[in-house]
Amino acid sequence: MLSGLRLAWRLLWLRPLATVLNLLLLALGWGAVAFVLLVSEQVEGRVQRDLAGIDLVVGAKGSPMQIMLAGVFHLDSPTGNIPLESIELLRQQPLVAEVLPLSLGDSLRGWRIVGATPAYVALYGAQLQQGRMWAAPMQAVLGAEVAASLGLKPGDHFAGSHGLGEGGHEHGDQPFEVVGVLARSGTVLDRLVLTDLASVWQVHEEHHALDDSDRAALAAEREVTLALVRYRSPLGAAMLPRWVNAQEGLQAAAPALETARLLRMVGAGREVLQGFGYLLLLSALLSVFITLLAMVRERQGDLALLRLMGAPARRLAALVAWQALLLVGLSVALGLSLAHAGLAGLAHWLASQQGFPLAAGYGSLHELALLPLGLLVALVAAAWPAWQALRADVTQLLQTPH
Repeated sequence: MLSGLRLAWRLLWLRPLATVLNLLLLALGWGAVAFVLLVSEQVEGRVQRDLAGIDLVVGAKGSPMQIMLAGVFHLDSPTGNIPLESIELLRQQPLVAEVLPLSLGDSLRGWRIVGATPAYVALYGAQLQQGRMWAAPMQAVLGAEVAASLGLKPGDHFAGSHGLGEGGHEHGDQPFEVVGVLARSGTVLDRLVLTDLASVWQVHEEHHALDDSDRAALAAEREVTLALVRYRSPLGAAMLPRWVNAQEGLQAAAPALETARLLRMVGAGREVLQGFGYLLLLSALLSVFITLLAMVRERQGDLALLRLMGAPARRLAALVAWQALLLVGLSVALGLSLAHAGLAGLAHWLASQQGFPLAAGYGSLHELALLPLGLLVALVAAAWPAWQALRADVTQLLQTPH
C-alpha cells in the first residue's frame, strides 16, 4: 500500500502545473463551502442566544426590523423614544409576565451605553467577573469585550459621548464609575456598557436643563427607548402585538418573526455563496477527471511495463484512484485552512468595526464531513479512468507506438 501511495504521489507531480491548478480549484470550492458553513452556524447560534426568550420588543412607531435590531442585537439605531407611562401600561396587561425597559442614546468610544435594570443581566444568565452590579446612578458594568478593548476595570471612570457612534459630544461633566465587569457570556451583553436607567435620564437632564424648573419638567416627561417583553402564556403572541400597535406612538416587533425574515435574507446570500462553491467543485472535479484520463492514456507504456513485471490490473486501477484521493484529500485540507483564515479575517474586521461578533477559532463538526465527502467524490471522478486502466490490454498497449 505504501509503495502504491509513493508511486501515485510521483505520478501525480509528473504534470505539476495541472496538479497545482486542480488543487487550487478544488481548495477554493471546499473553502467557499466550509466558510459559509462556519459563518452561518455562528450567526444562527448567536442570534438564538441573543433572543434569550424575548417574546416582543416595543418601541416607537417605525420599522419592526429596525426596532428588533436595535433592541435585541444593538446593531441599529432605535426609531425613537416611548413614554415611561407605556412601560406601566405594558406591565398591567394580564398576558405580560415581564417588561424590561432599555434606554439608549450614548456610547463609549463606539460601545453602546444601555440604561437597564439588573433583570436585563439576569435574562442572559450573565455572571460578574470582577466587582459588583450597579447600585446607584452613574455606576456602570462593562461587558467582557468592552473591558478587554478599552482596558477599563472597577474603580476607573469614563465619560460617555452623545450618540451611538464615535465622535459625539462628550458628557465630561457627568462621568461614570466602573463598578463591575461581566464574564464573557457569548451574548450581546459582551458588547454593552450597562448602567441604571436613572443614569441616562440624569445625563440628559443635566445637559438640557437650565435650572431646577427645567429639571422638574424633564423629570415629569421621562422616556425610555425600548421595552423587552416576555409573555405569561402563548396567547400573548396572538393578542399583545395587536394591542401595542393600536396604542398611539407604539410599535410591536416580534423577534422570532423578524429574525426569521432576517435569516431568510441572509440565507439567500448564503445559498448563492454555497452554490458558487459547489460550481467551483464541479468544474474542478471535471478537470481532475480529464487529468486522470489523460494520464492513463499518456502513461500506457508505463502501465504495460508494470503489467509485464507482474502488477495485477487491480493495482493499476488502484494507482489511478490513489492519485485522485491524494489530490482531493490535499484540496480539502487546504480548503479548510482557507476557510478558517477567511473566518479569522472576517472576525477581526467585525471586531474592529464593533459589529456582529464572530469567533475566529470556531470549528464545526459539520466541516469534518467534507473529508469523507471529498474522498467519495474523488473515487467517483477516478472511476472511469481507473476502469480504463483495469481493462487495458497489455499486448495492444505494447504494440501502440508512443
